[in-house]
Order: sequence, then structure tokens, then C-alpha cells
Amino acid sequence: MENKKRAVQASEVGMGTRVVWGGEQVQHPYNATQTPIVVSAAYGYDDIDKWYDVALGKEPGFIYSRMSNPTVSVLEDKLCELESAESAVAFSTGMAAISGVLHTFLSYGQRVISTRDSYGGTNKIFEEFLPRMGVEVTLCDTLDTVVLEQEIAKGCNVLYLETPTNPTLKIVDVRRLVAAAKQVGALVVADNTFATPLNQNPLALGVDVVVHSATKFLSGHGDVLGGVVCGAEHLMSQVRHYREINGASLDPFSAYLIIRGIKTLALRLRQQQASAQLLAEYLCTEPLVESVNYPGLPQHPGHDIACSQMNGFGAIVSFVLKGGMDTVTRLLPLLRYAHRAGNLGAVETIYGPARTTSHVENTLEERQALGISEGLVRVSVGIEDSADLLADLKQAFALVRSKQGDANLHADSAQRFIEVEA
Repeated sequence: MENKKRAVQASEVGMGTRVVWGGEQVQHPYNATQTPIVVSAAYGYDDIDKWYDVALGKEPGFIYSRMSNPTVSVLEDKLCELESAESAVAFSTGMAAISGVLHTFLSYGQRVISTRDSYGGTNKIFEEFLPRMGVEVTLCDTLDTVVLEQEIAKGCNVLYLETPTNPTLKIVDVRRLVAAAKQVGALVVADNTFATPLNQNPLALGVDVVVHSATKFLSGHGDVLGGVVCGAEHLMSQVRHYREINGASLDPFSAYLIIRGIKTLALRLRQQQASAQLLAEYLCTEPLVESVNYPGLPQHPGHDIACSQMNGFGAIVSFVLKGGMDTVTRLLPLLRYAHRAGNLGAVETIYGPARTTSHVENTLEERQALGISEGLVRVSVGIEDSADLLADLKQAFALVRSKQGDANLHADSAQRFIEVEA
């Protein structure tokens, strides 16, 4: 009840204020202005009866840090305010959060419906692990809403959504699918990592449970792993119980780093989105690019839906290069202001092909079945000056085209030499 009251109050102020003050308008020890890192594994009580009441949840307090921790609790409270949720549960990684939710709410003989091109790790849970538990998994074409509705109507226990999708940036019509799920009493889970709470609030769209990889935009600095799950208390109590027993708890130092990162989320995302739009528009004009995925482009198939359910289009752009992996391997090393790495959401710009980032867990055949081209490159746009990122991308493409032209010239010369000799 306390979390619910706090969420209502938070809705009265803007997101830029919430990311700074959310969950932290409390009295810290020693009057510290910043959330302290509490590293104790256990918490002692002289009053045995009070200890017992805290253990049972009858009184507030802490018993053991696998169950709850003061620093981690502040992070959970902050996410409650950002997502306007009653309760939140933090995990050691984003995948721990995703798998924790799915294992909490699914059991033998039940059915889950999702889309084909979700994040590679999530796809592995659907394709490999849940079937071992006797859970029926149905994966549908992400953009075929009619088929999704038809499958939902047949009955399911959980509908799992990811929007925008990783790395193809497809947009799912959340309201429409939530309505279909509610008709059959299904629980709806949504991965909100790409959008962040600033751009999308799935709970307000009717979703029951929201998942974040806090490693990404929430943390924002590429130096910590974490995951957070948000929703109603009666649901989060089940997720919390699963985490406590299975042990994928977030450590306090990581919680502190994520808290610190969230405070600049609004500022970071403002710059990142402006640059993402600029890069996406340029990529649409680049001769070596086959297609561009960014919901902020008017021609994007999910643009109108994104406008209706999002407050911004995010900082991730993906594009498919002509020539596939051969062009990828020539282009990416030429970039000056970019990491070539498997993370996203950091202050630095990060480029990477799907086969070594979002879908590294999948085989070539699996990626092809999911519609993930070998020439697809995902860009996590950083906070650098937009003009510098654009100039960097342009010079890299120019060099690739130049070397390609030289190669064609040498090939033509060699062919003419052969013809003359003949």
C-alpha cells in the first residue's frame, strides 16, 4: 500500500524530476545526501519477537540480503515511481529478471505466446528451456497482430511482449494485444528495456508485469549488470519469492551504480534520441544500406502505433548492409567514435552485428529463421555530439565505397589484361 501511495504522488511531477528524486526522499544514515551502499549479508536483532515479525513481513526491516537489502530497496522504489507501479523486484541481470518472471508464472501444461524476433536470450528460453518444463510455447510473426489474436483466443496463461524489438525495432500494438489477452485471463508481460520508462509505460497500457534490463539505459554507463521487474504487489510478491529461493538477487554495489545512472537518464536520452533520428535519416540515403529500422521514421511500419503508445522513439537504430557480413566487417572498424561491443544503452555509441550482440546465442540457421540478416547492424547511440556521430558514420561509408571502387577497378584491369593476353 505504501508503494501504491508513492506512485500516485510521483505522477504529479515530471520524469526529469522523478529520475533524480524517485525513491530517495528518505532520511539516510548520517544525513547522507546519497543512498549508502549497505554491504552487510545479515541484519541482527536483540528483540527476538521483532526479528520474527520482520522475517514474516509483519514489520518493515531486513533479515538477509538475498531477500532484501537497503540499497537495493531504494532502486526498487525508484523504479516503482518511474513505472507508476505498486512494487518492484531487482535481479542480478536482465536475463535473470526475464527468466524469473517466466518461471514464476508458468508451469507444466501451461501455454505462453510471444513473438518470433524477441531478444536472442529470451528466444532461447522459449525455444529451449520452457519446453523442457512441459510449457507449450507459441511464437508468432511479430507484425501479424491478427494471428497473435487468434492464438491468444485459443487460450494461454502468459502473453510476453517486447516493443520495440531487439534488434529489428518492430513495434507491437500493446493495447490491442492486452485486450485480447484479458479476454482469456492471460497475464501480460512486457520488456520495456529499449523504450525505458521515459518513452513508454506498459502498465498504463494495460500490461501486468514490466521487465527491464537495468544493465542498459537505466544504468547508462556500461559498467554494471542488473534487472528489475515491476507490477502490482500481489504479482511481485510471487516474483520476489522466486528470486529469494532461486538466489538471483542484485548486489548492493550494483544497485548503487544503477541508482546513480538513472539520475541522468532524462538528459542522456534526450541527446541520444536526437542523434538516433539524425543517423536514421542519413542511413536512408546511404547507397550501401538496404533497409533502416527506426520507429521515428515516418515510413517505419510501426510509426503510427509508436506515436500512440510512446513518448519518444528511443536511442537504438538498426540497419541492413548490402553485401552482408563482408560489408559489416569492413565498415565497423573504420568508425572512430564507437565501441564494437555487445552492450547497449551506454553513454558511448556502440555498433555491432546481430550475430555477436542480440542473437549471439543463436545459430546462423536460427537467426535466418527469425528473420535476422547477417548484414544487420545495431547501433546504440551515445551522448556524443550529433554532428560528430554523423560525420563519423559518413566517413566510414565513404571509405568503404572508395575501397570497393578500387577493388572493382583492379578487377576490371585484371580482366582486361587477361583478354589482351588471350
